This record gives sequence, structure tokens and C-alpha cells, in this order.
Amino acid sequence: MISIPYLTALTTYFSYGLLFAFGQFRDFFRKIFDWCSSNNLQGYAPICLGLEDFYIRRLYLRIQDCFGRPISSAPDAWFDVVERYSNDNNKTLKRTAQVSRCLNLGSYNYLGFAAADEYCTPRVVETLKKYSPSTCSSRVDGGTTALHNELEERVANFVQKPAAIVFGMGYVTNSAILPVLMGKGGLIISDSLNHNSIVNGARGSGAIIRVFQHNTPSHLEEVLREQIAEGQPRTRRPWKKVIVIVEGIYSMEGELCKLPEIIAVCKKYKAYTYLDEAHSIGAVGKTGRGVCELLGVDTADIDIMMGTFTKSFGSCGGYIAGSKELIKYLKYTCPAHLYATSISPPAAQQIISSIKVILGEDGSNRGAQKLAQIRENSNFFRSELQKMGFEVLGDNDSPVMPIMLYNPAKIPAFSRGCLKQNVAVVTVAFPATPLLLARARICISASHSREDLIKALQVISNVGDLVGIKYFPTEPLKQQQEGKTVKFD
Repeated sequence: MISIPYLTALTTYFSYGLLFAFGQFRDFFRKIFDWCSSNNLQGYAPICLGLEDFYIRRLYLRIQDCFGRPISSAPDAWFDVVERYSNDNNKTLKRTAQVSRCLNLGSYNYLGFAAADEYCTPRVVETLKKYSPSTCSSRVDGGTTALHNELEERVANFVQKPAAIVFGMGYVTNSAILPVLMGKGGLIISDSLNHNSIVNGARGSGAIIRVFQHNTPSHLEEVLREQIAEGQPRTRRPWKKVIVIVEGIYSMEGELCKLPEIIAVCKKYKAYTYLDEAHSIGAVGKTGRGVCELLGVDTADIDIMMGTFTKSFGSCGGYIAGSKELIKYLKYTCPAHLYATSISPPAAQQIISSIKVILGEDGSNRGAQKLAQIRENSNFFRSELQKMGFEVLGDNDSPVMPIMLYNPAKIPAFSRGCLKQNVAVVTVAFPATPLLLARARICISASHSREDLIKALQVISNVGDLVGIKYFPTEPLKQQQEGKTVKFD
């Protein structure tokens, strides 16, 4: 868990309090002017009401130029960012015809497949000519092609499970699957920092939800023991089904899941394990097979494996892999399979081709080189950031590395400062993170050269000095890391 320095927490609270006070002050006068202009809704309630609307109007709009920046090229190591301007204090942003060539530290292009590839791209183009961009149908109607069947077989073999099912959207994979797997009388035990798609899927299932402390197997065991002993609310009957949901790499923390320990706890209490590998599949492990391979976990110990194709494979969609009985059940019952349009054939071909490259089935060793490169790039970049004194979250081998910002004023200052020097970074704040824990999330790619990373480090270091986010002195942090670093072979 993140321990916020006392002074940092105090100044962050003060900053948000000041923004809130001025926002309320402006809202007070806004109501007066609206009343004077007789702007009534003729009986309708305001469609945007509450603190959510207040946050957007009085906090987010001030810095919205730091979010949703449009690009006009492939999200490779370098890409073109469209320049924008505002004439009304950031309430609206207008695009210009000018672009800035920026170093890309924000995209999930872990293996570099999102740009043109010598093996993948020609096959995707041929698929586009043969099948068109869309099937215009669901899988159970006319939306299943030979590519979809091949993709499901390849995914199952790649993650080493008996069968798999694919969907056209990664977010929907979680949010649509969990309500099918779980229902009334079931118990979902979820990591406190699981992705929003898991949260919404769990809420929509109707099952009872309990949360355990982030990546803490001991607390998971406490929650499991307590809930199994108590049973269902009111009736105290045994739970119909218990499932524990974790992520391979946590997307906002960059941390690896303590999977071996969590599996041991789940086995002890006969709970199913659901593993979300959206950010880990293809990106970590000797052959890119995710955290199971990296941490030496047998995939047979994972009951349900989920992943997406939007990160390491340069495509779109997601998958669920498990037993043949499970996949057959999902194909008959999951709304995302029965009613949603199937994954685009060119997108399916992109995934198939990228898997072939990763496994060396294209006749080259480019896949192994990409996997070695992203591991080397990630560990080098993380180590250098820590030496500079930044507070960097996550573990070695993870391509996701958040740099803590905390104070709301430092969010736009860091983002704009980097962009001025042609480095595009992603900043993340509430509600995607807790209010006090704003951060910049760096995503490293195998397509980054050492020169790219050195340039990025120089820019981030300079901006970090200006903004004041180097919370640790260099030498003490270095000694601390030497004592705590864990390497996974």
C-alpha cells in the first residue's frame, strides 16, 4: 500500500479544499444569475446533478487539455499529437491542423504490434479485402468466420487452457462474463484495486461482494474464512459458489499479483480463481504467456483466465479461457456472445499473426527479441526513475510504472511540461484513482530504443525538478531498493 508523506497529504488536502471552496463560491453566484435569467426546465430535473457534475465543472475542466489528446498516427514509439487551443478557459477545446511529433509513453503498445509490422500488416490487409471490416452480425448468427474459430484455438493453446471464447471488446469481457458466472447466493471476493470492468461486472451479477486488501493473501484468507463461516446473509446457508478475482498486473499500480500465495489460499478454502491478464498476457514471461509463466504457476490451477488483445497484440477485444464445459456454457448464455457483433475479422487476423510472431511461428526470432526488449526497457527505465528520486510504483518486469504526483496542481504542470518537450505522458487522477493518489502512468514498449528512453528520462527529470515530485533523495532510495528488489527468472 502507498504511504503518503504527512506534508504531502496535508498540502494535497489543502489544494483540493481550496478548489472546492472556490467552486462552491462560483456555483452560488451561478445560481443567482440563472435565477435572474429565468432559465427554468419546465418541470424537468437537471440532467447533471451532484458532486460528479461539480467535479467536472470546477476541477476537471480546468485541466482537461491534459486528457483525451487526439493523435493522428499509429501509436508507435513516436506518434503525432494534434495540437488544440481554447478560447473559454478550457471549457471547450478546438483542434488545429498542426501536430507535434512526440515520444509515446502512454499507449499500451507493449510489443510494438500497434504500428505497421512486416508480418502482421500484409495479412491484415488481405483479410480486410476478403472479409470486410465487420461481420455485421453476432457470433450465433452470421458473425463466426474461420478466423474466429482459429483465433479461439490459438488463444487456448497460447494460454495453455483446453478452450477459449473471444469478444469484440476487452471491457465487456469482464463486465458481461461475471453476471453470467455469478448470481444470487454467490460470493465474489475482489482485490480492492481491481479494474472498473470487474467492479461493474461484479455489481451486475447480483452476488454478494467482499473486498480484500490489495495484493494481500493473508487478508484474503481472513475474508474467506469469515465469509464461509457466516454463510449467506440472513439465511446462513452455504454459499452456492465462491470466486476470487485478481489481476496479473494491476494497471494503475504496475504491481505483479502474488499469484502463488493467492492460489494456495483459494485451494485451501475451495474457492474458484479468476485471473485478469489484460496487462500481463503477451508482455511478461519467457514466451509471453503472462504472470503464470513468469511466477511459475500452473495454468491448471487457474479456473478462469481473462485477457485482452488491446495491449500486447495491437488489436481489440478480449478472451475467456478455461475448461471446455465452461466455454460451452458461456457460448450458450453470455449476452456479449449472443447479441454483440463479433470481433472484426482484420482485428482477429492481427491477433493470430502477432501470436505467431511471439511464438516464432513466422520463421523468425522477432517475438523472442520483442519480449527480451520490453523486459530490458522496463527494468532500465524503472531503475533510472528510482535513482532520480521519483516515487515509482510497481515491480520489476512490469511495463507499467506509475510516478506519484499527489497534488492536483502537479497533474497539469507535469503533463504540460512533458508535452512542451515532445514527450507524451498519461496523467491519472480521481475518480480513476483515490483522491490523494494522482499519478503519471508510464507505459514502456519494446519499440522504444535506448535513445528514446534516455531522452524521456532527461525530460521527466527536468520537469520533475520544476514541478517538485522527486519525493526521495537519490542515495537512500538506491540503498532501499537494493534491499527490496526481487528478480523473477
